[in-house]
This record gives sequence, C-alpha cells and structure tokens, in this order.
Amino acid sequence: MASGDCLKRNSWICGKYFDEYSGEITTALREHIYLTVVSVAIGVLIAFPMALAARRWRPAGSVLLGSTTILYTIPSLAMFAILQPFTGLTETTVIIGLVLYSLTILVRNMLAGLRAVPPDVVEAAKGMGYGPGRLLFQVELPLALPAIMAGVRVATVSTVALTTVGAIVGSGGLGNLIYSGIDTLFRAQVLTASVLCVALAIVADLLLLGVQRLLTPWERAGGRKRRLPLVSAPTAEVDTRAGAAA
Repeated sequence: MASGDCLKRNSWICGKYFDEYSGEITTALREHIYLTVVSVAIGVLIAFPMALAARRWRPAGSVLLGSTTILYTIPSLAMFAILQPFTGLTETTVIIGLVLYSLTILVRNMLAGLRAVPPDVVEAAKGMGYGPGRLLFQVELPLALPAIMAGVRVATVSTVALTTVGAIVGSGGLGNLIYSGIDTLFRAQVLTASVLCVALAIVADLLLLGVQRLLTPWERAGGRKRRLPLVSAPTAEVDTRAGAAA
C-alpha cells in the first residue's frame, strides 16, 4: 500500500500529515511558544520582588512561600475552572494560571540564590561604599544568578508541559492538537504534537542554559578562580510540580 495512504490507515507516523496540516501545526506551535514565554516572563517579574520581600522579612517569607506552594497544589483543571468566570474562555485564563504555577519555583530559587550570597562579600561591598541598589544589582544578583536561572529553566520546562492543559479553554497551543487528536483518534496528530511539545521543552532548556553560561562566566571550568576568588556559586534550590495536570 502506498505510503501516501498513511492518513487513511491512521498511522502513528505519517509524512502526509505534515504536508496537509502544516498550517495548523505551525499555528499551534507559535501559540505554545507565546503562552510559555509570556507566562514565564510575567512570573519572573512578580517573583523577584516577592523574593526580596521574603529575604528582608522572614515572617513574610513564610507566608509568601506557603501561599505559592498552596497555589501549586491546585490541579490545573480546577485552576482554570476557578479563573474562567472572571477571565472567560481566553488565553488570559491560561496565562494567569501558568504564572501562578511558576511562582513557587521562581520565588524559592530566587530566595535561595540571594540567601546564598556570602556575607563577607556583602560586607566588603558595603565597605567599598556600595548602596542598597548598587549592592543588589552589581553584587548579589550576579552571584545569585546560577540559582535564579536554574529556577527559570525548571519553570519554563514545567510551563511548556502545563500549557497543553489550556486546551480545555481553547488556548493550549500544541495541547489543542493533542486533545482534538485524542477525541478523533487521530494518531499522527497526537504523536506529532506530543513530540513537538517535548522538543520545545528541550530546546528552551538548552537556550536558557546557554544564556546562563554567558551571564556567569565564572561558573565555567577554571573561571571561578580567576574572576571570583572569594566567592562560591550558590546552590540552586529546585522544585518540581508533580501531578499538576491531574
């Protein structure tokens, strides 16, 4: 039987599917990337002041970390159902949900990185006349960057996966193809969208790893001794979300 009949045979691997549905695949992939990038970017902007507040006031830290953890445990289907009456069946619903889920990972890693900055380095900077703002952005943030980037990487990969659940409100990127493929038993569509989702997560993680290496040259082999003789890199505290899409 001709290979072009793979659609009629409903094969898992079908080259003809790419030819006939390339427009849908491209649109879904573009939407998936958009939702992921916007959600993680907003999450970083919100998590940073939260981490600063948690470091400055320890009671507030317990409240903030506890709140983000509680949000993280809410199943994604329930989260979107709660948001839907306020935001409707739009991509805004998906973005808000993804941002809320990213906060527990981002806040924890940012806080871990900031707390791991060696006190003697901070005191030395203060002795050199560094004010609070300059101290934060020129000393503490660079040293906390490995832990922060580790959190961003985990949050990004998690968001790529969770975005698919947005298909329940019609804005799930590749998730739209997966869900519709499951409903119609369209094997090639389900497999293609799933593989693209995994590939997108891997590519995003590698890109962020490259950015991290560019921003933290002292983390490379031998670089630490030359550039930061008194500083050891903070250890990343990583959290993973298990069962969120259940």
